Order: sequence, then structure tokens, then C-alpha cells
Amino acid sequence: MILIITTGGTIEGIEHTSNSENEGTLVSIQSLLKNVNISLEYQIEKAFSKDSRFISNEDREILQQKIVQTNTNLILITHGTITMVETGIYLGKLHIDKTIVLVGSFILGNEQNSDAIFNLGFALETLKTFEKGVYIAMNGQVFNWNNVRKNTAKKRFEKILN
Repeated sequence: MILIITTGGTIEGIEHTSNSENEGTLVSIQSLLKNVNISLEYQIEKAFSKDSRFISNEDREILQQKIVQTNTNLILITHGTITMVETGIYLGKLHIDKTIVLVGSFILGNEQNSDAIFNLGFALETLKTFEKGVYIAMNGQVFNWNNVRKNTAKKRFEKILN
């Protein structure tokens, strides 16, 4: 079974419009998965619902607790792209013996041309096929937690070149 932990972000339709840290979501991850007829066994747990620029290390501790406490070894975290790398680094440094994939979208999940559904499907397949570790799966590419950066100008994630 796959545990999907939701945190808010663009993938759930949260658009930053104020200084509010807690937002209501406009998109249900469960409804996105039902719309594309995902047949995998999964459970969804909400950790919190925030624009990712407001995610703190205390929030990341909540994620850590949920990951450690579950019996499953396959964890998908839906996350806003602004601080996705920081959360990946935080979790990667913990060396948790599970496969953890972070995923989000650049276009609001409730928009018709959103990349949310594609990214979710791609991340689920990544989760099933990759070894234990922490990864970011976005727009058809997978990155290790310690070798990725967000290129805001190009609206994509990239491997860090040494």
C-alpha cells in the first residue's frame, strides 16, 4: 500500500494571495486519482494545508512522524514547489529506510491545463520502481534529494551540476 501525505501547495489549488499560512484547498488529491481511475491501493492523510513558502521545520517534523509511524515503505508527499527542495533535504538527511517521493505542480491543480495529474501518475510509478531514498518527481524527471534545485525562471527542477 502507498501512503499519500498531503501538505497543500499549487497541486491542491492553493494560490498565494495573502500572508495566511493555513489555506483551504480547492482540489482533492483523492478526486484527481479517482478521475484517472488509479487502481493502486493507497491511503491519503492530510498533514497540513499550506502554501509551501510557509512550511516550517516544525511542519517537516509532522511529516517525519507520519512517515516513521506508518507500516508502509512507500510514501508519496504532495507539496508546493517553492520549498519542495528544502523538505526533500530535510527528509533525506534523516536516512529513513523507506521510498519517499515528493511531487507537486507548477499550474494550479484546479486549472484545466494543470500538470498535477501527470505529475501524480509519474510520481506513483517512480515510487513503485525506485529504491529506498528521497526523491523529487516532477514533469517526467526524477531527482535525488541532494542533487536538485528549482529553476524558477524556467519553471522546472534541474539536477545540480558540479
